[in-house]
Amino acid sequence: KGCSKLKGVRHRLINDPVEAGTFILIAAATRGKVLVKNVEIDFLELPLKKLKDFGVPYQIIGRNAVKVMPWRKLKIDKIQSLPYPGIPSDLQSAFGVLATQAEGPTLIHDPLYEGRLKYLEELNKMGAKIYFADPHRAIINGPTRLLGRELDTFDLRGGAALIIAGLIAKGKTIVNNIYQIDRGYERIEERLQKLGADIKRVKV
Repeated sequence: KGCSKLKGVRHRLINDPVEAGTFILIAAATRGKVLVKNVEIDFLELPLKKLKDFGVPYQIIGRNAVKVMPWRKLKIDKIQSLPYPGIPSDLQSAFGVLATQAEGPTLIHDPLYEGRLKYLEELNKMGAKIYFADPHRAIINGPTRLLGRELDTFDLRGGAALIIAGLIAKGKTIVNNIYQIDRGYERIEERLQKLGADIKRVKV
């Protein structure tokens, strides 16, 4: 319902739940112990529940922080992206990298967007064992030791997933077209450096 006159209000913008979720999944994939702050817990309720079901231990600290701890056994049967409150399609690719380290097969299903599984082709270059059922579904067989390769970024979230893959791979990984990643993650390499990652941005 409209009104005749508008007035100013003070409104707090929420933190980006996808960015926080990505860093939580970075911690999980690298088996690190990481405290992620400024997390919108309500928006990540199902992804966090799934992580616990998969075997990734974590603690919710206070109202907006998540402490991720190293897992001992990882088992992921299925990852299906759905609109909120489901697993966001924007986190599907990061979950996909995590699935390469899980025991047994994992079904990845993203029915929402075309081309969202293209990053999996790049993971296969690294030695992953991934088979495509159709443009929206793939089977990841793990665990697999990924090997460093030169990779191409096709979209924002897939590019972030390739960085995660590079962090857990043996050897050097080069991720091209990082302007895609910059659209959603500010100075991601600097923040990963603070966590101890051997990563740098280079000009070619």
